Amino acid sequence: MEEKNKDKEKIKKMEERIEELENNWKRALADYKNLEKRTAEERESFINYANESLIRTLLPVLDNMELMVKHFEDEGLRMILQDLKKTLMNENVTEVEALGNEFNADCMDAIETVEGDEGIVIEVITKGYLLKNKLLRPARVKVGKGKQY
Repeated sequence: MEEKNKDKEKIKKMEERIEELENNWKRALADYKNLEKRTAEERESFINYANESLIRTLLPVLDNMELMVKHFEDEGLRMILQDLKKTLMNENVTEVEALGNEFNADCMDAIETVEGDEGIVIEVITKGYLLKNKLLRPARVKVGKGKQY
């Protein structure tokens, strides 16, 4: 009888141990799946924004080319500018739509208030750009402070 009790106790301990190991295995599996998911998200984020630094350095070049096109009527220069804009667009770089829109502090910097409709962007000094909806550079704008009578 005593031996039967010992066997039952051993079986109970083994069952507890199996349950413990099974729970540990499930936890480890869940941790691994979370790690895989997090790694995939980080990889995707890295791929999406890997060109961010390069694009930021190209923005002043784009600004200068736009100024040159405005001052010099050169068709070749205009074509190069279009190619650069198209390339940036292919990389999901978009311009912040500011002129005539309501001032948005999330993507615009107001550098001056001028006469005009209150809270509306009257002039864009420097264009702003987004990379896949992430702000690369805010638009620098003049904002209307209301009409003076």
